[in-house]
Amino acid sequence: MTGRGQATAFWPLAIVALIYGLVQALAPFGAGALRLAQHEGDALHLADLVLRMGEHGQLPHLDFLTPLGIGGLWPIAIFVKAGLGFGHAFMAGQALVAALLFYPALRAGQSRFPGALAWLFVAYVLGLCLALVHGEARTGTSLSMHYNRWAWALAYIALPLAMLEPLDVRRRPWLDGGLIGLMLSGMALIKVTYFLAFAPVIVVALLVRRDFKTLGVAVLAGLAVVAVLTLILGVPFWLAYAKDLILVAGSEIRSAPGDSFGEILGAPAHIAGTLLLLATVIFLRQAGEMSAGLLLLLLTPAFAYVTYQNFGNDPQWLVFLGLVALALRPDGMMTNGLGWRLRDAVLVAGAGALILGAGSAINLVISPVRHVFSEAEGRVPLLSARPHDDDVQILSPRLYAAKQTVRMDGPGQPFERFAELGKGAVEGEKPQKDAVLNGEILPDCEMASFNALFEQEVSELVAEGYAGQSILSADLFTALWLYGPIAPVKGAAPWYYGGAPGLSHADHLLVPLCPSNKVTRAQMLSAINEGGWKLVEELRTPTFVLLKPEAP
Repeated sequence: MTGRGQATAFWPLAIVALIYGLVQALAPFGAGALRLAQHEGDALHLADLVLRMGEHGQLPHLDFLTPLGIGGLWPIAIFVKAGLGFGHAFMAGQALVAALLFYPALRAGQSRFPGALAWLFVAYVLGLCLALVHGEARTGTSLSMHYNRWAWALAYIALPLAMLEPLDVRRRPWLDGGLIGLMLSGMALIKVTYFLAFAPVIVVALLVRRDFKTLGVAVLAGLAVVAVLTLILGVPFWLAYAKDLILVAGSEIRSAPGDSFGEILGAPAHIAGTLLLLATVIFLRQAGEMSAGLLLLLLTPAFAYVTYQNFGNDPQWLVFLGLVALALRPDGMMTNGLGWRLRDAVLVAGAGALILGAGSAINLVISPVRHVFSEAEGRVPLLSARPHDDDVQILSPRLYAAKQTVRMDGPGQPFERFAELGKGAVEGEKPQKDAVLNGEILPDCEMASFNALFEQEVSELVAEGYAGQSILSADLFTALWLYGPIAPVKGAAPWYYGGAPGLSHADHLLVPLCPSNKVTRAQMLSAINEGGWKLVEELRTPTFVLLKPEAP
């Protein structure tokens, strides 16, 4: 059986973790602004979400469409409401999440992992809360998918509390059950994918360990969170949340942003991690850790599903696998049928998982300090029309280089004779539809600059007297209101997933002639046409067509 060692002393771990967390949380503020190097579209999306909440009192699902839970937005929105600029509000929101998870991370690390493993565990969980990059090996600062990191931090806390017996052999069901219930509630409120993937395994883990009291407390804690939020937000909030999730699950645009589920398990980029996980299962069961081996086997599809759902398909479960394997190394000279010493076999599997996950893990953990030394020269505000929110800064060519991608095989174009061969879709993609507006096929092109596009559109709208109007864009983003005196459209989707959300609340519909995403423009126009809406043209400029939507 395993020789897991003694629990790490609580207070030395707590003091060092506090110092480490404070450095990680405060370091980004030293730059004076949030300087991003990638994923500015995701930054714009998040700004739309939290500024609607912080400035206009809107709520996700009830006032705008998003599959992201309120738990991933509230910690930032409350600092926007308190008066911080968007960039500083994001950094403060991350610090708040780390503070809320500080004790739960300490409890999970100190009570389940011996020695240095406890220190690594706590450092990584806090790193997930405070990182300024989404993962992988690309070092450019990004706030993209912060909600994935936060949800992973919750999973890292809940899983060992459910799977592993305390090192001091004394169960604390009220504490651990309460923490597990809160962590699962947090997953459901941040990104429901994590809850669906890990909640069944956690229930099985507590049943296998016959820790029924902890399971009961966890259920009660989860129900308490639901009850409190229902009192605050009302029953319609949950119905709207479910409706948004169902819509996005059926979306042709964003249901799975990356490799297929099968590729997550068996593609060259992922097969080593899958094999290490299965090898760990086998070795642990050979060593007598039958329940731990079973639970890791059940986690295999859960890990794959979460990774499949996340852009970049970064397997951030590898560090967890390595820590659990090393914590469960068997004692003595026990061997398997091949004569391998199982203590060494589990050591190799665990160390291998940590090595495979090291690139992403180190990138996450060092990103807050690295951000302090990022270059300020040549950067401009993302939200250029909002001086109070000029603390998100990006290199100007990424926002203002007005580059277009245009097909050249249309009627009358030089490559017209290749048009039929160019139709259809490449492997893994769906055929693209033409964008048709009142019978007119719109230009097949895309604009690769957010600020240049939105600033130009808003300036033309204001010049034509449309200031103060609510205007919906047939594009990936509905961000016009962030770039000038345009009202945000209630019910719209800050990131487009399908249908025509917000059209019934919009005064006008703006159809870009060269949008940031031509697929979303085509799909929205198709949905509007199928819904029987009439679009009456009001204004046409070199940039867009503005129309008055009339309900069927």
